[in-house]
Amino acid sequence: MSIIYFLIGCSVLLALVFLGAFFWAQHDGQHDDLYTPSVRILLDDKPAEEAEK
Repeated sequence: MSIIYFLIGCSVLLALVFLGAFFWAQHDGQHDDLYTPSVRILLDDKPAEEAEK
């Protein structure tokens, strides 16, 4: 029965780590640009010879 308490504690700790990472990403501005990813597929890539230079 003590293993259940250990696993519950580990899962709560892991959930808090992920929640902290989410709030850190929000504070850091990672999700500020919502427009560019939706149109990135429409933008042309550079030709191979220009990319090598």
